[in-house]
Amino acid sequence: MEVTKILREEINSGKHIIGAVVGSGITARLAAAGGADILLVLSAGKYRIMGRSSFSSYFCFDNNNAQVMDFGKREIFPVVRNVPLLFGLMATDPTIHLYDFLKEIKAAGFAGIVNFPTVALIDGKFREALEEEGTTYDREIAAIKLANHLNLFTMAFVTNEEETRQMLRAGANVICVHLGLTRGGFLGAKKYISIDDAKNSAKKIFDVCKNLKPEVLRMIYAGPANTLADMKYLFFNTDCQGYIGGSTFDRIPIERAVFDTVKTFKRGSEHPEEISRQSEKISTEFVRRYIAEHFLEKISFAELAAAANISRSYLSKRFKEEVGISFSEYLLSFRLNEAKKILETEKNISCKEAALRAGYTDYVQFTKMFKKFVGESPSNYQKKFTCV
Repeated sequence: MEVTKILREEINSGKHIIGAVVGSGITARLAAAGGADILLVLSAGKYRIMGRSSFSSYFCFDNNNAQVMDFGKREIFPVVRNVPLLFGLMATDPTIHLYDFLKEIKAAGFAGIVNFPTVALIDGKFREALEEEGTTYDREIAAIKLANHLNLFTMAFVTNEEETRQMLRAGANVICVHLGLTRGGFLGAKKYISIDDAKNSAKKIFDVCKNLKPEVLRMIYAGPANTLADMKYLFFNTDCQGYIGGSTFDRIPIERAVFDTVKTFKRGSEHPEEISRQSEKISTEFVRRYIAEHFLEKISFAELAAAANISRSYLSKRFKEEVGISFSEYLLSFRLNEAKKILETEKNISCKEAALRAGYTDYVQFTKMFKKFVGESPSNYQKKFTCV
């Protein structure tokens, strides 16, 4: 299959596959221009562009399949020519004949399908009620199997080992571990699994893949992994071959850009003294918020000052006056506190992994700083909690 061949060539050349969920022509065009290997046309992407949660896809606000078909044909195809498009299929829709609708998807020009919205993300009594009346994950498995029969590329969202086995038997070309809604930003999930839990879940699922179908492509979908450092952590610690981003590639960048740009223009219309007063507060808050969201990445204070539209020396002075310590001291303290929390709560994690999770790629430097400011080595600190 052509799509499989394209993605396999990326992996064979030493790269990872990058997929982006799109809900509009502009996000699709920019994701494609940025190098996305595959685009997922999902109703969740459309709802995010509307300012709503991705979980809006699960409510009766619109007909999911009709919506995806409509904006896919009207908005995405006209602006994206060379990147494969996957149709986000709600296979449990009782109003469609699966085989006939899959033929419509293929005729429209989509390269394949992905099972979204998926029953796999629903749990509790609501899941039980849905299954009692026949709305089950089995319907999604059947869709993947039928799509393969029609020579459509197939990506399967899974959340556990049993779903993985079923999708492998159905012939899925890609197994994508769905790690839940993406954290971060204004509309991001407030409750999500830890990056370590995400790693453990992915490892179990990918082990099933390697045992039953070694050639299947293995990917992860966002959840707690919304930064480059998160993605690298999962790549280095699992057999992952690719990353799918939804909010990571549309909502979060849009939130930041629009909010900061409008704020800048709004301040530009105010009295100079008022602008100065607000800038001091906003700039300091901006730096602290940025550190909280990006402490795993390399952070340049000079670039932060430029982004806040203020001089580096002035921002440095204001930050120390308001926070009480310098930027570098604050960043160091933040990362060390993150490392301490990880060592306190995650019993089986190595000190080296804890360092990486706290934003330190140099373990020797991490150990040195930890001992200097905490008063003991990371391993000794961890022992106090593992022995409880």
